Amino acid sequence: MPRVALATYDPGPEPSRDRDLPVLVDALRAAGADAEAVFWDDAEVDWGGYDLVLIRSTWDYSWRAAEFTAWTERVGKVTRLANPADVVRWSSDKRYLGELAAAGVPTVPTAYLAPGDAIDLPSGHEYVVKPTSGAGARYAARYTADQHDTAVRHLERMHAEGFTAMIQPYMRGIDAGGERALQFFGGRLLHASRKRAVLAPGTAFDAAKVAHPGLERWTATPAELDVAERALAAVPHATEHAPAAVADAPGLLYARVDLVDGDDGAPVVMELELVEPNLFLFLHPESLPTVVEAVLRAAGAAHATPGHP
Repeated sequence: MPRVALATYDPGPEPSRDRDLPVLVDALRAAGADAEAVFWDDAEVDWGGYDLVLIRSTWDYSWRAAEFTAWTERVGKVTRLANPADVVRWSSDKRYLGELAAAGVPTVPTAYLAPGDAIDLPSGHEYVVKPTSGAGARYAARYTADQHDTAVRHLERMHAEGFTAMIQPYMRGIDAGGERALQFFGGRLLHASRKRAVLAPGTAFDAAKVAHPGLERWTATPAELDVAERALAAVPHATEHAPAAVADAPGLLYARVDLVDGDDGAPVVMELELVEPNLFLFLHPESLPTVVEAVLRAAGAAHATPGHP
């Protein structure tokens, strides 16, 4: 019976925002695993006692990036962590978009401003300012040229807190076609979803935002699938973690590729989520058996590896 920990966040007195977590735990138990949801920052947990630690909804990690990265490295040394610590570290800093672009993957054009850099903002088009480390549109806002001073205050606030900012043109394709999320699990396309624009004009960067407005099922087009697969193929370290015990087990157990339409109507990568993407199983309940099978395969491979704790 493989032991599986599903790492999540501590919601305190509020209910967890992960609607899929209890469903996935129950499904894994029904399939024969000893599975449980565990707070990632619980100092009393013996992570080495699990065959697999599956990062699921550690949705406070971007506020505690250094602490979270150190945790992934510790866990990765004592058991199998999915996704692996070096992949998580790479994906948690959106400067990876520059690496994807350099590898020929179509991406949203992005500039970066680190603390201490001279502030240079676009003047001819609407643009978005957000941190390179963030989730749920935290510290993100869109601006027009006449909102320059407000955008500068936004940048100064982020820089004061140590964040590097990313500047992107506002992709008008979101208004018409939304943002598409292609979810992969076990090395294969699991399902796709679409959501509407998150950043409304005039919304302050520090205001609470709905992370997935208008979420609905989507059928990925061949062009979208092609761009998503090219992005995943460009991820460093993604193939070196596949356990030898299972030939088809990918280094990336899960991945979500978020796409929008560029000015020419072709899909480009907005974000590559390899840390703790929402699986949207509540929208795609037929995907649950595939996820369970892939998790059990990964846990079983770790369990069969010689020298595993």
